[in-house]
Amino acid sequence: MTNNSATQRPSAPWVAQSPPAAEYPEQPPQGGEHRPPGESESGEGSEHLPPPPHDYAAAARATEAARAVRAPLHIAEPPAPPTPAPAAAPTGPVPPWGRSAAAHFDQAPPPPQSTQGPANTQAQPAAATPARHSGEINRDMLFRPTRRPPASGWRRFVHRISGGGVNPGESRDDVRRRHLVERVNQPIRGDYKIAVLSLKGGVGKTTTTVALGSTFASLRGDHVVAIDANPDLGTLGGRIPSQTPATVRDLLNDQQRIHRYSDVRAFTSQAPSRLEVLASERDPHKAEAFSETDYREAVGILDNFYNLILTDCGTGLTHSAMRGVLDTADALVLVSSPALDGAQSADATLNWLTAQGYGHLVERTVVVISSARPGSSGINMDELVEHFASEVRAVKVIPFDTHLAEGSEVDLDRMSPTTRDAFVELAALVADDFPDAAGRHHGPIRPRR
Repeated sequence: MTNNSATQRPSAPWVAQSPPAAEYPEQPPQGGEHRPPGESESGEGSEHLPPPPHDYAAAARATEAARAVRAPLHIAEPPAPPTPAPAAAPTGPVPPWGRSAAAHFDQAPPPPQSTQGPANTQAQPAAATPARHSGEINRDMLFRPTRRPPASGWRRFVHRISGGGVNPGESRDDVRRRHLVERVNQPIRGDYKIAVLSLKGGVGKTTTTVALGSTFASLRGDHVVAIDANPDLGTLGGRIPSQTPATVRDLLNDQQRIHRYSDVRAFTSQAPSRLEVLASERDPHKAEAFSETDYREAVGILDNFYNLILTDCGTGLTHSAMRGVLDTADALVLVSSPALDGAQSADATLNWLTAQGYGHLVERTVVVISSARPGSSGINMDELVEHFASEVRAVKVIPFDTHLAEGSEVDLDRMSPTTRDAFVELAALVADDFPDAAGRHHGPIRPRR
């Protein structure tokens, strides 16, 4: 019989194919006799025998065995986070508390330490909480650093004509003056009394009183008053515009009806700088009656309404009112001239104060060397300044000014810029003692009436 399947045709895709020889090993026939492949029991070749049935169980076992010897699958580890670059140094302005404190405010607070002992090995993970800013909200945090507008010179001109679009910033002189003004505005606890004195007349004592008081009043926001304690005919009232004919004697006679600031304001005259002046008697006979008791009562009224009280003293040190001035003063301003007689008088004043038990005032004295004439004199100013600087707290030289030499009303706007800056420096030197004076007032600070 002829086998029509001798011609090989491709099998249909749905017909099961014979497994490979390696997947189905040959099994020996029953009886232990090995028969070559393709040979039947009768010995005849069987080249076209049908394939053995597919053993699905054996295939599954072989697949499992192959999986068992396969290498396990490893998941790649995530890449390490990049190391942050070091932060650049800040270029903005340094905060008042410093960069180290500002950096501390920008850090998140450390996590709280666990209070459990080492036995607690199954601590529950804490819920993640958003980090909070540990510092206080301040101007440096919310606003970008900006330059201050210039206050003088070509910088101010450029800033003005550009409508603020071009800001060259402050000059060195502007920064220096701003720092001086900050020193002048140091706070005062209670009141502060400054006595301006000189043994020699004509050295600019009254002018210094008005100019210094006007500088304080124009730069500070509190009340500043100057009182004339000259037992003779004082000229303090004539150095500012007169608004009332009242004098210190009128204030004392009407003190029982003074309860508010407006009540005492009726007895003073006020300059354009906001400095108020309490004038003395115009009659020399009445002025002699101004005693230590009168001065203490007048100052006792003024210190209820004024933070700064300047006293224009007379040229004598032994009259009755001077004792009250020195007993209540917190600091002294000793005025001298760049001349031999003026320097000797100022030196004698310091020696007298030390001998009379006012050495504590000498330590808080600022010596003012006021030039009454233009040009330089033959006096060695460096030696003169060095002599007084070794005995007092500070020394300040006031240059000659044509407006002040007139002897009339003092107007800060009519001073030369150099002279006005000199008085700002003098006010800053005096104000440097304000914080230290809080603990050495004469007696407790009385409440305002």
